Amino acid sequence: MPYIPGASLGGRRADLGSLSLGMVDASGVAWHLQGLEGWDGADQRAEYTPREADHGAWAAPVYLSQRPIVLKGKIEAPDLVTLDASMEQLIAAVTLTDTTLTVYDTTPKRATVRRSGAPLIQPLTDRIAEYSLLVTAADPRRYSTTLQTQSTALPSVTGGLSLPLTLPLVISATTVAGSITLTNLGSFPTRPTLSLSGPVVTPTIVAALPSGVTTQILYGADLQTGDVLVIDSNARTVTLNGTASRRLYFSGTWPEIPANSSVTYSWSSPVYDAAATLTGTCRSAWM
Repeated sequence: MPYIPGASLGGRRADLGSLSLGMVDASGVAWHLQGLEGWDGADQRAEYTPREADHGAWAAPVYLSQRPIVLKGKIEAPDLVTLDASMEQLIAAVTLTDTTLTVYDTTPKRATVRRSGAPLIQPLTDRIAEYSLLVTAADPRRYSTTLQTQSTALPSVTGGLSLPLTLPLVISATTVAGSITLTNLGSFPTRPTLSLSGPVVTPTIVAALPSGVTTQILYGADLQTGDVLVIDSNARTVTLNGTASRRLYFSGTWPEIPANSSVTYSWSSPVYDAAATLTGTCRSAWM
């Protein structure tokens, strides 16, 4: 049967890079997505040490493993030439490098995946083929497709009057709090990225958690005009201007936002400069 380009095929939809599964493409090819295994959960890594002369075992911390995902479905093309081209397109979509897999749940989520098995594509007729793709997400979290971004300058107060005026004269001061708040709407902790733009002298960042606990990040060096320092809490890297590692000057706690929570990040410096900025980005995360 002919399909209308751009039409949804109903049921589950997913994008593997630029390839839309569960949709009809511009060539009239119907990309059916009939199975999505592994998207609902990742295995865990856990160790148990038997208790000596006692029942049970001692449990070590439990961590999620990588997330293997299998996508299964069917390709329906108008003719043999288009089917052959579509099969090549599918093989090319399952890359050996990082590719974004987006699954359109009620709340769309994404993961970064790579090919981890040979693509299995079986032609059934001159217009129809079945496929099975194995990819793996090294980071098992499923992230929101929405990237939160907030920026702030260093804290400051400008304006206002201190004269002993008696007239009903009010001139308000302008306050920059020097803080940002990032929210995780998901069910699993997420790790933000914090970027500092110079000039700024030995900045300090304080994270205020919902529990009332505060943690601190110290950067023991200065940033000059044009410098950008990126603190990637998931990769555990501190990078200056995109190339140079500055992990040596970092001390404190890697930032993390608990599930269904917001964390406020405030920063300061012993020397104020209006051009300095702190930017935080994050995506909500699900297990």
